[in-house]
Amino acid sequence: MRLKQLKFSICLLLVCLLLQGCDMFEAHPYDAQVRGETGINARSASRIAQQTEGKDTIRFAFISDTQRWYDETKKAVSDINRRQDIDFVIHGGDLSDFGATHELEMQRDILLRLRQPWVALLGNHDCLGTGESVHQRIFGPSNFYFTAGRVLFVCLNTNCMEYDYSEPVPDFGFLEHVITSVPDSIMHTVVAMHVPPFDLEFNNNVARVFQAYLHQLPGLLCCIYGHGHRYAVDDLFNDGILYIQTPCIDKRGYLVFTLTPDGYEHQLVAF
Repeated sequence: MRLKQLKFSICLLLVCLLLQGCDMFEAHPYDAQVRGETGINARSASRIAQQTEGKDTIRFAFISDTQRWYDETKKAVSDINRRQDIDFVIHGGDLSDFGATHELEMQRDILLRLRQPWVALLGNHDCLGTGESVHQRIFGPSNFYFTAGRVLFVCLNTNCMEYDYSEPVPDFGFLEHVITSVPDSIMHTVVAMHVPPFDLEFNNNVARVFQAYLHQLPGLLCCIYGHGHRYAVDDLFNDGILYIQTPCIDKRGYLVFTLTPDGYEHQLVAF
């Protein structure tokens, strides 16, 4: 009799625990319920525009592919913070490895330690599971643009393989909107993306069309990207526009770009 009562008491306790709520149990990695700060890109874009208004020289850091390398991301943030010359930071995508909500939240919380405003692109790994919807809630739309001084920054979703042609990637409608909306004050343009043209995960059926659209942007300086986990500089279309790849954060490096009315230069920074 006592054994039956003990079994019943244990079952009743378990039922009560389940009914009291799910807070006692770890959330599903793809629950898509974001905790903490959201809408980061829009707020950062506003800060960047305000803080660089009237500046002729713009300097920004470009990092990418921080997936699972949390300690290295913290060190990169500390290294960027020690500098006094960085106006803002661009993250080229792949904050997560599996698109899990907690991965994106953890990387966000590390990057929030940056003293400079920062924006984050969508990477192919960020599209896994419910990652895309979580990424959009934390950061914003997968295609966006902002200005710094007299420079236009166009940030694109180029992760074609993750969409299986169900959506236009790259989105030429978005590019047309940008091209027709550029203020007359803009002198130069920098285009940022995760996957570059001619990569397996880019829609290379439209690579040349993509190139033609980019050349309609005012004063195109260069294109920057991540994805390949190594530093590389290539003139992919032999048109004088360099595509510059930053290494993954595990390689303990990031890029710093300096833009002036006469052009730009960049350097690979080891930390």
